Amino acid sequence: MLQKIIEIVHECGEILLSATDIERKVHEKEGKGNFVTDYDSAVQAILKEKLLKLLPEAVFFGEEDEADKADVSKGYAFIVDPIDGTTNFARGYNTSCISVALAKDGFPVLGVVYNPYERETFTAEKGKGAFLNGKPIHVSNRELKQGVVLVGTAPYNEELAKKTFETIYHYFLRTGDIRCNGSSAINLCNLACGRAELFFELILSPWDYAAGALIVQEAGGIVSDFQGNPLTYDRKQTVVARPPHIEL
Repeated sequence: MLQKIIEIVHECGEILLSATDIERKVHEKEGKGNFVTDYDSAVQAILKEKLLKLLPEAVFFGEEDEADKADVSKGYAFIVDPIDGTTNFARGYNTSCISVALAKDGFPVLGVVYNPYERETFTAEKGKGAFLNGKPIHVSNRELKQGVVLVGTAPYNEELAKKTFETIYHYFLRTGDIRCNGSSAINLCNLACGRAELFFELILSPWDYAAGALIVQEAGGIVSDFQGNPLTYDRKQTVVARPPHIEL
């Protein structure tokens, strides 16, 4: 199953790499800086068709179509972001990925995040560890004061702007540096392989974090909300990821 999903995701990655005239195919969604491209919709349609052929009893929970907002609490469900980092994609910033999680009874059991620009495929299966291009990965053992904090700015939710930047400042004073790359799935994977020591964003949707959260957990990390509660995968929420030795 994992290998077949990787093959489907890689196929869709080639669509991102070969995309042309992207800015003419951008459409606004609700919220500041919230965009979708024709490529997001095309990739989601392909993922839906091919993933459900692999597992017909599964439901599909994807970002770009309201008809795809299935209940993930029972049975199998694919939780999918066809292009995480759409603004990056539209601008040619080349920091975007495809994120696919397979959940069972509401919790991810398999995750794939593919960054086609770097040819990096992050994968995890519940209880079997996390991998980058087939090699095992693990979260960092650095202290926060020597580390890097990855942040998302929740741009679609302006009411969170003040709290977001106050939190960024709080951690800026306690760490080596701050990074913001515009893709929560890539941020989670970068934390999983030890490139950073903390990631947070004050509101994310399940397709943003489902695959990445499993990859972090299987890499030895902790993923929770800001109160330390386990994540759920049926609603928007705060997401924080870190190695176990770093406290919030």
